[in-house]
Amino acid sequence: MRWFWVDKFIEFESGKQAKAVKNVSLSEEHMHDHFPGYPVMPHSLMLEGMAQTGGILLGETHNFASLVFLAKVPKVVYHHHVRPGDQIVYTATLADVRPEGGVTDVQAHVGEKLVAEAQIVFAHLSPEEAGIPEGVNQKNVVESGLMQVLMDAGVR
Repeated sequence: MRWFWVDKFIEFESGKQAKAVKNVSLSEEHMHDHFPGYPVMPHSLMLEGMAQTGGILLGETHNFASLVFLAKVPKVVYHHHVRPGDQIVYTATLADVRPEGGVTDVQAHVGEKLVAEAQIVFAHLSPEEAGIPEGVNQKNVVESGLMQVLMDAGVR
């Protein structure tokens, strides 16, 4: 992951559910382009935040032994726009966990309002299966301790 679309985890129940927050700010560069004069959080970035929340929840169940890749999104529905000043709460629930991957159901709320929901399928791959050249470290976020900083609030 190069960009984080969650600011922190506020709850983390290993193997079951995780909640993460994303504070939407007008200082984010993409907000000025989408849409000029009426800034809204791009749906693709909300989906990425949902995927990061669900992917980290799934990866943690196997102690991040494999790389977790988004495989497909069989369902995603957007209900409302998210604007600067809003705080998105992503709630991911594990629906299916297998050695080869898993499925998460994720909802995004702003306050009590459901703004988006998705079912996301992930695959567990080794670096070789993913076609990553030898020597390229794809686990740097997890191994560097940065992931622990993100998860600290939810673990406590």
